[in-house]
Amino acid sequence: MGVKKVLGGSAGAVFLLIVSQVLASAAGMGLDGLNIPAGICNMAAGALYLTIALFLTRLFVEKVLHQSVESVGLTRLRIDGKWIVTAVLLPAAVTGIYLLLPGGFVRSEMTGGEMFAAICAGVFFTGIAAGFVEEIVFRGVILHLIKAKWGPTAAVLLPSVLFGAVHIIGMDFSPVSCLLVLSAGTMVGIMFSLIALEGGSVWNSGLVHALWNILMIGGILSIGEAPDPYSVMTYVLNTRNFLLTGGEFGVEASAIAAAGYCTVSLLALMLLKKKRHS
Repeated sequence: MGVKKVLGGSAGAVFLLIVSQVLASAAGMGLDGLNIPAGICNMAAGALYLTIALFLTRLFVEKVLHQSVESVGLTRLRIDGKWIVTAVLLPAAVTGIYLLLPGGFVRSEMTGGEMFAAICAGVFFTGIAAGFVEEIVFRGVILHLIKAKWGPTAAVLLPSVLFGAVHIIGMDFSPVSCLLVLSAGTMVGIMFSLIALEGGSVWNSGLVHALWNILMIGGILSIGEAPDPYSVMTYVLNTRNFLLTGGEFGVEASAIAAAGYCTVSLLALMLLKKKRHS
């Protein structure tokens, strides 16, 4: 496989992610213009995002890259029990640790309809759709293209650094916050990559990613230095320590979250080594 195919295929996959997101968001806005409840619009937008991305990625892999979808991790849907447990425990443990730190709950001033809309957006668009689509692109197409050219180590590291860098684009962050986001994004990318390699598909990492998004940034409970107007409830921390708050990006870039990423990464790495020696 040539370098041009790896780079072109990777860029094409990211482009399809953006196109899918734009089309789904536009459709959701169109439904909203028909006076359909915002929560229903958000559910529909999430379903469309995942459906469009799956369709376009399959078409791209088969017709442009001339590969089978199975070769990029889009196998038959199957999720291992251990990763279902991990998907729940990781955000639950991180949240639990934060709730032990000094702080207090602040409820938002949302109406019932606004809460429903926020939760639907968090669960269906930011959670399920974004979680699985990002895995299809980064731990599916990009990881396997790089793996075929430069091997598994590069396949884990390079898309992970890219995944971290993507979260900085367009953000007016301080240098410290940029460093935190890049470091945390790379670590979480490595975690998802190892999970995907261990299971041989994008579905296990997709579930872990989706549940993390739902429980940590899905609009139900937010954790941060100030109340989040887009979440039903916020646990406001009584600290300004950037290692705990994650700086301008939030707790996903914190040392506590990073410890969770590293723990799960070590678990996936041990399982991978066990498979290779069995």
